[in-house]
Amino acid sequence: MPPPPPPPPPPLPPHLLRHLNGRKLTTELLDPLIRSTSSSPSPSFSFSLFILLLRSALRPSHLTFPFLARAAARLSSPSLAAALHAHPLRLGLLPADLHVANSLVHAYAACALPDRARRVFDEIPRPNLVSWNALLDGYAKCRDLPAARRVFTRMPRRDVVSWSAMIDGCVKCGEHREALAMFEMMENAAAKEEEGGGGVRANDVTMVSVLGACAHLGDLERGRQVHRCLRERGFTLKLRLATSLVDMYAKCGAICKALEVFRAVPVDSTDVLIWNAMIGGLAVHGMCTESVEMFQEMQRAGVAPDEITYLCLLSTCVHGGLVDKAWMFFRLLEAQGLSPHVEHYACLVDVLGRAGRLEEAYGVVRSMPMKPSVSVLGALLNSCHLHGWVELGEVIGKQLVQLQPEHDGRYIGLSNIYAVARRWQEAKKARKVMEERGVKKVPGFSEIDVGRGISRFSAQDKTHPGSAQIYGLLNLIAMEMKMKDGDAISDYLGDHC
Repeated sequence: MPPPPPPPPPPLPPHLLRHLNGRKLTTELLDPLIRSTSSSPSPSFSFSLFILLLRSALRPSHLTFPFLARAAARLSSPSLAAALHAHPLRLGLLPADLHVANSLVHAYAACALPDRARRVFDEIPRPNLVSWNALLDGYAKCRDLPAARRVFTRMPRRDVVSWSAMIDGCVKCGEHREALAMFEMMENAAAKEEEGGGGVRANDVTMVSVLGACAHLGDLERGRQVHRCLRERGFTLKLRLATSLVDMYAKCGAICKALEVFRAVPVDSTDVLIWNAMIGGLAVHGMCTESVEMFQEMQRAGVAPDEITYLCLLSTCVHGGLVDKAWMFFRLLEAQGLSPHVEHYACLVDVLGRAGRLEEAYGVVRSMPMKPSVSVLGALLNSCHLHGWVELGEVIGKQLVQLQPEHDGRYIGLSNIYAVARRWQEAKKARKVMEERGVKKVPGFSEIDVGRGISRFSAQDKTHPGSAQIYGLLNLIAMEMKMKDGDAISDYLGDHC
């Protein structure tokens, strides 16, 4: 289905009109202006200049279209990219002009139209590395990892852009271990090539993606190795890289190291992203007071918070049971002119519900300007179960089953609500409906990375080769714990091991 026609370009701003006033219009005059506006905060003015060029009966040059393609890519406008494509075709610049063709591949890829990018690519007589990279990056950004892998495998040669696009694609698709494996392949290939005088080494973009994979996996050791690599290779710790390091250390539990990296960045060079990484890291690890203090420090530094900042702060309030502060941050968010998203409401409902203020939490749900998400309703259901409000829990539980009929947790949540009220028949019926619909309970599991090997554990599972020793040690720990409910812990381990 073709994209809709593009919107009319905006009128030229006064400074451009003054620049053009009284001058004879030529392609040579307009091309530099199209180029500069394509990289400006208002790339749509490039198309205003292009319309002026056409209306002046001027012929675009082979340089005009790459600038316009860049503007279409920055605007993420499929309709502009498609409308632009027709002009070089009509002028006979495609597919022969490699620079124009590559720019269109990039534009379509940036506009999430990888199939169109592929068609342009396939028409190029002799695609170069830029062509391949543009196509690969397009598939990676669209999260079509199988297609990205195929392109990567077929590439005659690869540079740092190729490797970085592939690693970033893995991270975007949640294939974090594959991203780290790909980085290792890149390093090994570079080491071999360097023996012959070549070699492709990772750059800042690569390292940001790799650190993101480490953060998601909680792989502190690998994250430390990457940080050491940055130092040994003399990387300048630019803000984006520093932010990735702070995020990685914080998510891996190394809060002191995260603070060390954070404090090494001059305050006047910070932005909201690095503050969010630090505030969020403190929040995740239950350091509620420190998280709030970091926010206050951020305000003193003159950095304006965004929606993510307030989401981190509301998450802090959930961990710490800080109901009044949660309301304060929610109102600050609105006072700043920002719109609360469904995630903000979910946190507010969660903190109110955990505190037993269920009427208030339900009032928030009913007053939401958007339809409550499953995360909002799930938080309310958990609180109903915790505090025994069966009537509301039943209503919310049934809503969740309707919204996610294939999610095992929705039936179990409703069953648990009935169990609180000792309505055993209805509890049994909820689980029976789940079975009749073919929904199976997915067992919970945990994973641990030891010596580059992943071990996975779930309840009642003794398939791990070291199960006897592992559970034996757990029982020993339970027996040695000096606490009043040690017997309960031993019983728990007996039931689950």
